[in-house]
Amino acid sequence: MIRVAVNGAAGRMGQLACAAIAATKDLELVARCVRGDDLAAKIRTTRADVVVDFTLPDAVERAALATVEAGARPVIGTSGMSAEARARLSQRCAERRIGGLIAPNFAIGALLMMRFAELAARWLPAVEIVEAHHPAKKDAPSGTAIATADRIAAARAAAALVPPAPVTPDLAARGELRHGIALHSLRLPGVVAEQQVVFGDTGQKLVIEHVAYGRDAYMPGVLLACRGVMALDHLVVGLDSLLFADDPKSAKP
Repeated sequence: MIRVAVNGAAGRMGQLACAAIAATKDLELVARCVRGDDLAAKIRTTRADVVVDFTLPDAVERAALATVEAGARPVIGTSGMSAEARARLSQRCAERRIGGLIAPNFAIGALLMMRFAELAARWLPAVEIVEAHHPAKKDAPSGTAIATADRIAAARAAAALVPPAPVTPDLAARGELRHGIALHSLRLPGVVAEQQVVFGDTGQKLVIEHVAYGRDAYMPGVLLACRGVMALDHLVVGLDSLLFADDPKSAKP
């Protein structure tokens, strides 16, 4: 039995995570943590093995470091964690030999979308990304869009593929640039999470799309992360590390 605490348990994702964990036979929900709680104390009191974090960008690093110091494994679904914060957490996990996972997206379909985009990027150099979320989402572009652009850039480099010239950066309507790839963000009521990766080439277009119709789409990935992080002794980024565990390139620190 894996003992799991949820940090940010009062939020929409936190509530769903609590319900999914409580309904699972091999996981035990031992704590529901909210803003103002002493997270480290709750971890020690409940002997939590894993802490699932669905809080806010300004609180996630502090909570993750407290989780590691208390001897539990962080599973982070909160968006907006900076590269510097990730590096600090990675160093602390390595020092303590404690596994951790940062997941830009827990939806299995979204992970496959990114995987297929990596493959397409080896052959089709021109690409843009369009992502849409609900208006309450705090960050833009989304963590999934950023991760997708990073993976496309790495796939291009591995294939020695020369991308087209980047769009003019002073044209705001052309989106935010990352590795020369334009990222476009929509924030609309009625939307949960959507992303299109649009490739173009002479006489053709390839669209790889993922749509989450409800937040329950993320729960199988959350449960997979709670189980899989127990076998790690360092921090990894992306649920790919568990979903595609037989592929060495999936284990990205």
